[in-house]
Amino acid sequence: MSQHDGELGILARRRIEAEIIKPIYEILVRDYGKDKAAAVIGEAVSQAAIEAGRQFAAREPNGPDLQGFIDLQELWEKDDALKVDVIATDATHFDYDVHRCRYAEMYHEMGLGEIGHLLSCNRDELFIVGYDPRVELKRTQTIMGGASHCDFRYQVKPQEGDA
Repeated sequence: MSQHDGELGILARRRIEAEIIKPIYEILVRDYGKDKAAAVIGEAVSQAAIEAGRQFAAREPNGPDLQGFIDLQELWEKDDALKVDVIATDATHFDYDVHRCRYAEMYHEMGLGEIGHLLSCNRDELFIVGYDPRVELKRTQTIMGGASHCDFRYQVKPQEGDA
Protein backbone atom coordinates (compact mmCIF):
# COMPACT_ATOMS: atom_id res chain seq x y z
CA MET A 1 0.00 0.00 0.00
CA SER A 2 1.29 3.43 -0.95
CA GLN A 3 1.11 6.66 0.98
CA HIS A 4 -0.52 8.15 -2.13
CA ASP A 5 -3.34 5.61 -2.52
CA GLY A 6 -6.61 7.36 -3.21
CA GLU A 7 -4.83 10.53 -4.31
CA LEU A 8 -5.66 11.91 -7.75
CA GLY A 9 -2.82 11.24 -10.19
CA ILE A 10 -1.04 14.10 -11.90
CA LEU A 11 -2.33 13.13 -15.37
CA ALA A 12 -5.93 13.50 -14.15
CA ARG A 13 -5.02 16.83 -12.51
CA ARG A 14 -3.41 18.09 -15.71
CA ARG A 15 -6.50 17.17 -17.75
CA ILE A 16 -8.75 19.15 -15.40
CA GLU A 17 -6.37 22.11 -15.49
CA ALA A 18 -6.07 21.97 -19.27
CA GLU A 19 -9.85 22.01 -19.67
CA ILE A 20 -9.89 25.25 -17.69
CA ILE A 21 -6.79 26.75 -19.32
CA LYS A 22 -7.82 26.00 -22.92
CA PRO A 23 -10.60 28.61 -23.22
CA ILE A 24 -8.48 31.16 -21.35
CA TYR A 25 -5.60 30.51 -23.73
CA GLU A 26 -7.90 30.82 -26.75
CA ILE A 27 -9.19 34.20 -25.53
CA LEU A 28 -5.66 35.40 -24.83
CA VAL A 29 -4.60 34.34 -28.35
CA ARG A 30 -7.60 36.13 -29.85
CA ASP A 31 -7.00 39.34 -27.93
CA TYR A 32 -3.19 39.46 -27.61
CA GLY A 33 -1.66 36.95 -30.01
CA LYS A 34 0.05 33.59 -29.51
CA ASP A 35 3.31 34.93 -28.08
CA LYS A 36 1.66 37.00 -25.35
CA ALA A 37 -0.86 34.24 -24.59
CA ALA A 38 1.94 31.69 -24.22
CA ALA A 39 3.92 34.08 -22.01
CA VAL A 40 0.94 34.61 -19.68
CA ILE A 41 0.15 30.89 -19.45
CA GLY A 42 3.83 30.07 -19.01
CA GLU A 43 4.25 32.55 -16.16
CA ALA A 44 1.12 31.39 -14.35
CA VAL A 45 1.96 27.70 -14.68
CA SER A 46 5.56 28.32 -13.60
CA GLN A 47 4.41 30.00 -10.41
CA ALA A 48 1.93 27.19 -9.79
CA ALA A 49 4.68 24.57 -10.25
CA ILE A 50 6.94 26.14 -7.63
CA GLU A 51 4.02 26.45 -5.22
CA ALA A 52 3.00 22.82 -5.82
CA GLY A 53 6.55 21.75 -5.02
CA ARG A 54 6.41 23.71 -1.77
CA GLN A 55 3.08 22.14 -0.85
CA PHE A 56 4.36 18.61 -1.46
CA ALA A 57 7.52 19.42 0.52
CA ALA A 58 5.43 20.64 3.46
CA ARG A 59 3.75 17.21 3.58
CA GLU A 60 7.07 15.41 4.10
CA PRO A 61 7.28 14.43 7.80
CA ASN A 62 11.10 14.57 7.85
CA GLY A 63 11.47 17.36 5.32
CA PRO A 64 11.95 17.01 1.57
CA ASP A 65 14.83 15.06 0.09
CA LEU A 66 15.59 13.15 -3.07
CA GLN A 67 14.10 9.89 -1.78
CA GLY A 68 10.86 11.65 -0.88
CA PHE A 69 10.78 13.08 -4.39
CA ILE A 70 11.39 9.64 -5.89
CA ASP A 71 8.48 8.31 -3.84
CA LEU A 72 6.24 11.01 -5.32
CA GLN A 73 6.87 9.78 -8.86
CA GLU A 74 4.05 7.27 -8.56
CA LEU A 75 1.64 10.22 -8.79
CA TRP A 76 3.12 11.24 -12.17
CA GLU A 77 3.05 7.64 -13.39
CA LYS A 78 -0.47 6.88 -12.11
CA ASP A 79 -3.09 5.90 -14.71
CA ASP A 80 -0.37 4.51 -16.99
CA ALA A 81 0.70 8.10 -17.67
CA LEU A 82 4.37 7.36 -18.34
CA LYS A 83 6.49 4.46 -19.53
CA VAL A 84 9.67 4.94 -17.54
CA ASP A 85 13.04 3.21 -17.53
CA VAL A 86 15.02 4.01 -14.40
CA ILE A 87 18.71 4.23 -15.22
CA ALA A 88 20.22 5.03 -11.82
CA THR A 89 19.02 5.93 -8.38
CA ASP A 90 21.00 6.54 -5.22
CA ALA A 91 21.23 9.12 -2.45
CA THR A 92 22.30 11.89 -4.85
CA HIS A 93 20.97 10.88 -8.28
CA PHE A 94 17.70 9.89 -9.88
CA ASP A 95 18.08 9.30 -13.61
CA TYR A 96 15.40 7.94 -15.88
CA ASP A 97 14.06 8.08 -19.41
CA VAL A 98 10.43 8.39 -20.38
CA HIS A 99 9.53 6.44 -23.53
CA ARG A 100 5.80 7.08 -23.57
CA CYS A 101 4.15 10.22 -22.29
CA ARG A 102 0.38 10.32 -22.07
CA TYR A 103 0.67 13.97 -20.99
CA ALA A 104 1.98 14.87 -24.45
CA GLU A 105 -0.64 12.66 -26.09
CA MET A 106 -3.42 14.27 -24.05
CA TYR A 107 -2.40 17.84 -24.85
CA HIS A 108 -2.23 17.05 -28.56
CA GLU A 109 -5.66 15.37 -28.41
CA MET A 110 -7.06 18.46 -26.65
CA GLY A 111 -5.66 20.79 -29.30
CA LEU A 112 -3.11 22.21 -26.84
CA GLY A 113 0.03 20.64 -28.28
CA GLU A 114 1.55 24.02 -29.04
CA ILE A 115 1.58 24.89 -25.33
CA GLY A 116 1.91 21.38 -23.90
CA HIS A 117 5.49 22.13 -22.91
CA LEU A 118 4.20 25.04 -20.81
CA LEU A 119 1.47 22.96 -19.21
CA SER A 120 3.70 20.01 -18.27
CA CYS A 121 7.36 19.86 -19.31
CA ASN A 122 8.40 23.25 -18.00
CA ARG A 123 6.87 22.43 -14.62
CA ASP A 124 9.37 19.67 -13.90
CA GLU A 125 12.39 21.88 -13.22
CA LEU A 126 10.29 24.40 -11.31
CA PHE A 127 8.48 21.83 -9.18
CA ILE A 128 11.80 20.55 -7.85
CA VAL A 129 12.86 24.15 -7.03
CA GLY A 130 9.81 24.45 -4.81
CA TYR A 131 10.12 20.93 -3.43
CA ASP A 132 13.85 20.85 -2.65
CA PRO A 133 16.10 23.56 -4.13
CA ARG A 134 19.15 21.40 -3.35
CA VAL A 135 18.11 19.15 -6.24
CA GLU A 136 18.46 20.16 -9.86
CA LEU A 137 17.06 18.70 -13.05
CA LYS A 138 19.00 18.45 -16.27
CA ARG A 139 17.01 17.39 -19.29
CA THR A 140 18.08 17.78 -22.88
CA GLN A 141 14.99 16.55 -24.72
CA THR A 142 11.30 15.79 -24.38
CA ILE A 143 8.72 13.77 -26.23
CA MET A 144 6.57 16.92 -26.27
CA GLY A 145 9.41 18.62 -28.15
CA GLY A 146 9.51 15.83 -30.74
CA ALA A 147 12.24 13.61 -29.27
CA SER A 148 11.96 9.83 -28.99
CA HIS A 149 12.14 10.07 -25.20
CA CYS A 150 12.58 12.47 -22.30
CA ASP A 151 15.84 12.26 -20.36
CA PHE A 152 15.40 13.21 -16.71
CA ARG A 153 18.60 13.59 -14.67
CA TYR A 154 18.06 14.75 -11.10
CA GLN A 155 21.07 15.40 -8.91
CA VAL A 156 21.52 16.76 -5.42
CA LYS A 157 23.72 19.81 -5.91
CA PRO A 158 26.89 19.96 -3.85
CA GLN A 159 26.35 22.30 -0.94
CA GLU A 160 28.80 24.90 0.23
CA GLY A 161 31.29 23.22 2.55
CA ASP A 162 30.85 19.77 0.92
CA ALA A 163 34.12 18.05 0.09
